Amino acid sequence: MTGKVIAIVQQKGGSGKTTLAANLGVAASKRGLQVALLDTDPQGSLGRWFMTRRERLGQPGLDFSTSSAWGVSYECEKLKRVADLVIVDTPPKVDADLRPALREADLVLVPVSSSHVDLWATDGVLDLAARENRDAWLVLNRTRSGTRLGEQVAQAAAGLNAGLLQAHLANRVAYAESLGLGLGAVEMGRGVAADEVSRLTDEVLRLLEA
Repeated sequence: MTGKVIAIVQQKGGSGKTTLAANLGVAASKRGLQVALLDTDPQGSLGRWFMTRRERLGQPGLDFSTSSAWGVSYECEKLKRVADLVIVDTPPKVDADLRPALREADLVLVPVSSSHVDLWATDGVLDLAARENRDAWLVLNRTRSGTRLGEQVAQAAAGLNAGLLQAHLANRVAYAESLGLGLGAVEMGRGVAADEVSRLTDEVLRLLEA
């Protein structure tokens, strides 16, 4: 597998795009893949995480770049020459600015928090991905197992015109703690969060290889 691009998109803020990008990036790099992160969100949360990581570790183990929407294609083309996996974190909106990232993507991931509001917010993203002839996969984030709401959201997500990853990320303090330290959950020691990220990474890499 060489030069694959994952675009992480969602029009609703707070859906967990940066959490997903950082954790996937770290987990994939721990498996020996050369990973590059591309932050196209003006808020720059992924960039702040990366700089915190660099200050903490010295060698972050990941490449990092930023880009405006119009420069995504150029940056992806450049990064794919040196990386096995390029993960693009996008701004929380649905308009023409997302199209370059979608066009470059081999895989589109749409994080959805456990609420119907977040689920409703996927409509525009899925429509835009369909226009670019890209299959999108929903990733349930901040899930609460055993709750009626969580079950309802999972059932509704399964009924959308998108794939639904079996692996998910639960609502755990470990994700916020690790991000604040510039780390991924898999670097915080063995635990449930690390296991969740590992299963998610397994599934994502299988989809890329399919």
